[in-house]
Amino acid sequence: MASKRALVILAKGAEEMETVIPVDVMRRAGIKVTVAGLAGKDPVQCSRDVMICPDTSLEDAKTQGPYDVVVLPGGNLGAQNLSESPMVKEILKEQESRKGLIAAICAGPTALLAHEVGFGCKVTTHPLAKDKMMN
Repeated sequence: MASKRALVILAKGAEEMETVIPVDVMRRAGIKVTVAGLAGKDPVQCSRDVMICPDTSLEDAKTQGPYDVVVLPGGNLGAQNLSESPMVKEILKEQESRKGLIAAICAGPTALLAHEVGFGCKVTTHPLAKDKMMN
């Protein structure tokens, strides 16, 4: 049986724990995880100034899809950067159309809203983003 595959999209300003902990847990579970940098392969500065080195660029990771799950870490700036990316929109729309899993953490669901993904579905978000998600 083929291993499950996950794509974690890492944007500047992402919350470190919301990136590293899911990657760690999934890799321990035997899932092949690709951490893809939204802006390329260079190290990404996260919300608390921790630098994380992506495995590849999002552009390159996209060509290796589809993935069983696409993960969007939160962090206010990280979620904003995910929300503004046409490539993230394309990946999320493709994932949604094939009924693949999307895991958006904390403020990450605001990117779903921005890209009109998951409408009519139940989602969870950080309490401070609730009002934005309800409109």
